[in-house]
Amino acid sequence: MSFKEQIVVDCRGHLLGRLASVLAKELLNGQHVICVRAEDINISGSLYRNKLKYANFRRKHMNSNPKQGPLHYRSPSKILWRTIRGMVPHKTARGSAALDRLKTFEGIPHPYDRKKRMVVPSCLKVLRLRPERRFCRLGDLSQQVGWKHGALIDRLESQRKVKSAAFHKKKVATLRAKSEATRAVKLSSEQQQLLAAAGYA
Repeated sequence: MSFKEQIVVDCRGHLLGRLASVLAKELLNGQHVICVRAEDINISGSLYRNKLKYANFRRKHMNSNPKQGPLHYRSPSKILWRTIRGMVPHKTARGSAALDRLKTFEGIPHPYDRKKRMVVPSCLKVLRLRPERRFCRLGDLSQQVGWKHGALIDRLESQRKVKSAAFHKKKVATLRAKSEATRAVKLSSEQQQLLAAAGYA
């Protein structure tokens, strides 16, 4: 990844562990990372197998005061956040600062729906998992263990896609009109040289 002020990662179709390890490294290097569509992350292994693993994790708690024990997050964004936290030295100042640079969301909330979203090719399921292997969605696992907002996120996402399609159509039409206008204009060789010198041609 190239260093930028802020990178928005579209998590759809990525494998959980691979994505978490790449993002943990970027965060420790000082990068600000925003993860969107966490509910569409994939996990290798069947849903049944991952449910058993999560059930085993839920058993772990503090006997004297379970409120202080391991917190068992149910939402996809918090599961992703905790996975990344496990790959960062979060009890040190450096690790804590790295986690402060991370934000995770289900769906694509407002400021980030207008920004360019990136993918991490080395973490994509289609490139890393053999086609016959089983996998499950993180959103499906979350719903099985008590997350209740899957239907709401689906509804908001369908609304966003309609808006996004309209915005893209308008943008393409504007670019086409602009290119046709520039093609239609006839410039003298002197004017073309001036434009080239100014860096417009």
